[in-house]
Amino acid sequence: QEPLVVSGGGSVQAGGSLTLSCSASRYAYNGYCMSWFRQAPGKEREGGAAIIGGGGTYYADSVKGRFTISLDNAKNTVFLQMNSLKPDDTAMYYCAAAGAVSVSFCRRSVDGQGYGYNYWGQGTQVTVSS
Repeated sequence: QEPLVVSGGGSVQAGGSLTLSCSASRYAYNGYCMSWFRQAPGKEREGGAAIIGGGGTYYADSVKGRFTISLDNAKNTVFLQMNSLKPDDTAMYYCAAAGAVSVSFCRRSVDGQGYGYNYWGQGTQVTVSS
């Protein structure tokens, strides 16, 4: 089982931007659904953004228009560009991969808690101050 290695994160003021990276040497192709989830203290994990081979991207309403998920096949890396950050975006962010899943699963997963995802990277903290 090859790991998902997450980098990025940190602290930023409201309105700022951050980029998260997830190195996924084997999951960035072959139809895997790659997603970013987050979990704030005292809250359930929630979906944020997902991308599946072929370029379909999906977003939870809470991040739509502010976050962008992308896949660099050459680098086998999934990125999450986060703009116009709000204090409510403060959470631990996780990268996850789900193999042999449908496009509809990937699309629906941004509204879920990550069930059905086979592989998870370590979390990275994002803190947005007001």
